[in-house]
Amino acid sequence: MKNKKYVAYVIVFLVLVALVYLQFRTWRNFDWALLLQFHPLWRHIFHALVLIYFAYVLRAVRWKIFLRPVRKDVSTLGLIPPTLIGFTGLAVLGRPGELIRPYLIARHTNLSVASQIAVWAVERIFDIGAFTVILVAAIFLPSKLHAFALAAPPEVKRWIYLTGYALIALVLGLLVAAVLMSYRGNRMAQWVESRFSHLAQNLGHRIAQKIREFTAGLDTIHGPFAFLQLSSVSVLMWWVIALSYKEVTTAYGAPMHAMSTTKVLLLMGSSMVGSMVQLPGVGGGSQLATISAMDHVFHIVPKELTVSCGIMLWLVTFVAVVPAGLLLAHRERLSLRKLSVESAEAEETGETEALNN
Repeated sequence: MKNKKYVAYVIVFLVLVALVYLQFRTWRNFDWALLLQFHPLWRHIFHALVLIYFAYVLRAVRWKIFLRPVRKDVSTLGLIPPTLIGFTGLAVLGRPGELIRPYLIARHTNLSVASQIAVWAVERIFDIGAFTVILVAAIFLPSKLHAFALAAPPEVKRWIYLTGYALIALVLGLLVAAVLMSYRGNRMAQWVESRFSHLAQNLGHRIAQKIREFTAGLDTIHGPFAFLQLSSVSVLMWWVIALSYKEVTTAYGAPMHAMSTTKVLLLMGSSMVGSMVQLPGVGGGSQLATISAMDHVFHIVPKELTVSCGIMLWLVTFVAVVPAGLLLAHRERLSLRKLSVESAEAEETGETEALNN
């Protein structure tokens, strides 16, 4: 397992090196000294940090709604520490830290880890759906981003609208899959298990178990009102994150004034896509994607400014949680690496128990 993880890290590192080389080869006159001369207005950075931490609170509120059918007495305040520690684990450890949050919430609420991983999986759909609603509305309804798309060069305009249509298709596909699993999840799991049972390492069973977990997670949406609450909190949370991005760009003064909140949504989308390729604690992919969007889509100049702003966006929206998370982990005598191992073992134990049953 460790060897596979190290191989993945090496591959990601090589990809990032290649991307950095290709990016800066086009910037032959890049002035590193000028990069250090950009000084953002720190009051805007502070506002961005407040908004990002508020978004973490909204994540705790949303998880509380998920838990309402089984743990009505759970408070939002009690879910905030596991949320902050979980995202700190993700920032410091990368993908191995993803399951820390559901694992800690499972311990806090005395529920099974599998049940909270199921909630975590369903949460991803609400994240994608909420961001899509905001971005698609900005692209296709009257807004500064809509006006920008209409006036943009053909290749940029095509890319913006293609992004909107792709997100709509993705969300519709996820919605159809969720509805099917809600009504036929167990049957689908049984079919997958029997159809692919001959594959090595119980792959058929593992896929079937993921389907069952996701189906169980859908059971936490207890009626239309709960769905409306979850959707509203999700949209609000992603709008708050967009406002945080806007505060960071505003901190860089006049060159960034053209970056409206709706335009910033494209930066967020670029960062989300780039985050799929990054190293633990270092990032790389999200910064490069954000910098590339500011350079090639919005044509922010000078290039040194885009690099400075891209790094600051990553620090504020991704790394800023680390001090609070480490402080809470220290107070509760928790080790992030140990939690990562324990959460992975808990997931594997759940799969093994399901296989034996």
